[in-house]
Amino acid sequence: MKHTEESPQRPSLFLEVCCQNEEPRLPLHTSIALFLLSYCECKSFKVFLVFGTPGGSHALRGQLPAGLDVCDLRPEDVPRLVRGCRLPAVLDETGMLCRAGLAVVLRHVIDKTTEADPSRKNVLALLGFKKTCLKACAEVSKWTRLCEIGIPSAVEEHLKDPTNPDQQLPLAILTLERRRAEPVKVHNDDKIRRQKLQAQKRNKKNQGKGNRNAQPEPGQSPQVSDEHELRTALAKLSVDPVPTAATRENSDIRKVKTTDLPPLEHVFAEGLYFTLTDVVLLPCIYQYLCSLQAHAASSLHQLPHLLRWYSRVQEVPGVLRAAKECGMDLSIPRVLMSGLPAPSAEDIPPSPSEPEEGKETTLQLRFVGGPRPTMTKLQESGIEAEFTPHPCPDWTLPWDSLPGAISPTEGNVSNIRVVRKRQQLNNLVAMVTELARPGHTVVDFCSGTGHLGIALAHTLPDCQVILIENKEESLLRAQNRSAELGLKNIGFVQANLDYFTGPFHIGVALHACGVATDMVMEHCIQARAAFVISPCCYGFIQNAIKFTFPKSKRFQETLTYKEHMILCRFADQTAVQLPPEKRLIGKQCMGLVDLDRSWVAQTHGYSVQVMTMEPESCSPKNNLLVGKLPRGSGLEVDAAQQEAPAHN
Repeated sequence: MKHTEESPQRPSLFLEVCCQNEEPRLPLHTSIALFLLSYCECKSFKVFLVFGTPGGSHALRGQLPAGLDVCDLRPEDVPRLVRGCRLPAVLDETGMLCRAGLAVVLRHVIDKTTEADPSRKNVLALLGFKKTCLKACAEVSKWTRLCEIGIPSAVEEHLKDPTNPDQQLPLAILTLERRRAEPVKVHNDDKIRRQKLQAQKRNKKNQGKGNRNAQPEPGQSPQVSDEHELRTALAKLSVDPVPTAATRENSDIRKVKTTDLPPLEHVFAEGLYFTLTDVVLLPCIYQYLCSLQAHAASSLHQLPHLLRWYSRVQEVPGVLRAAKECGMDLSIPRVLMSGLPAPSAEDIPPSPSEPEEGKETTLQLRFVGGPRPTMTKLQESGIEAEFTPHPCPDWTLPWDSLPGAISPTEGNVSNIRVVRKRQQLNNLVAMVTELARPGHTVVDFCSGTGHLGIALAHTLPDCQVILIENKEESLLRAQNRSAELGLKNIGFVQANLDYFTGPFHIGVALHACGVATDMVMEHCIQARAAFVISPCCYGFIQNAIKFTFPKSKRFQETLTYKEHMILCRFADQTAVQLPPEKRLIGKQCMGLVDLDRSWVAQTHGYSVQVMTMEPESCSPKNNLLVGKLPRGSGLEVDAAQQEAPAHN
């Protein structure tokens, strides 16, 4: 069926279907989303299965939960805003807000379920302590990256050739195994650990009554005992009545020092409680275990904690029902596990080496002295900060005649700050206005509440403007402001930068913090799009998943990583309350860091200018990076051939 882009009554969930051996197959991200829908018994979405090759959902009926409103869809019929994102994705009722990426979509499913039925405390509990489970984006959180990307990607790669006898256990799965071997730290764990100590002493008195010869479960070490943790975890779900320990411990238990209390064992992926992370991992580990042949099953002795988790997660009320609805028979892998001997300590592999990417993110560098030796070293190599004169220093938006919703006055903002924010917007809108042509798409990365993107959409009515932001609260405020203005040429995407894959002509970012500037610049270079970026928070720059510093060849030949970090640290010393000589050094450091960035873009054919926003007092972080390609070499899209905005 063809999906219409008129206002739907419910949000639409778009899930990918791929092809393997000429048969339709559900990728892991799709299986995970369907499993969560089944576990939550969520009926809030119209589900569209997007088939990249001819086929239909009739061949997948055994893997689709009953009661879901499911339709088939061809890629060309997917709404434009969704088509520019990686699936899974959700398009809201207005057709103007798209949520993309596995973690963002799953968290939204939970929100919609509890919104429809606030009594579903077991569903709300999936978001974890303070509702932060998988909230941090994968670019900054190793744990989110492992669960959202690492494990699914490793299993998908394994499934391409599961019978390869030389295939090793995936590094991501070994990393998860080591994580589960660590003691658990949870909120209020002192109380739970005292209850565990009391239970241990009670069980010790009952030993010798026929339990000594009991065999451990397959994959369970005889030393592992998480019965108390499991009881506590299931009690929190409030689904079935679970007997809990007495609320007050014996006096001898209360006197035990915290350091002498027994550690808590992992029951579920993040520790003690069943969360969204377990929902993500279960379809992955299930498919991985099912794919192993008899000759490969022997390697499972290296995963005792993971196999223990696989058994425990099936005891959560609702899991077996949801798995069955999705065509997952969780008992099948137990055939492989049944013949495994109990693992010994030497069977467990050493901690796998972390990938080099992100290695420096936890490195604490000690800085001694100031930036002058580093700046002198660069100067001796012929490298100095270069600033291009501002082409239109007096250009300004007609603020007095603009609608109030465009002005950055929301919240408790002082008049001075409003003036400065308007000055910052003047600079970026002026540069984009020079670059934009009718029919162009402008993407506001890290858009926040939409100050820049909304001003651009109002100023450039013949262009399509897309705001991308990972924080839902900020994006919803931007959407409300846009609705107040009646803007029709604007769209909103809640996602990490990597989940936006659509074509665009100009990328902008106002005060993109730390490596966010580098991420936006890289995204623009990949799209062959122009960019207008105001960097910020230079002191937060450090080696990350995709970047190592310094970036350009000349800087790499001149400076070490530590020396570059010295530049970044002192680039943040531009606050107005500092002495003028310190601010001048800070400005020079900003210019050097951005010069390094600009030289990288130049190797990709860009002409890049580093300039100062006018007036300089508009912000302590007043650098502006403007990059463009020679005419004819960039992303050329005939405006007349562009599709209409997704909401039309």
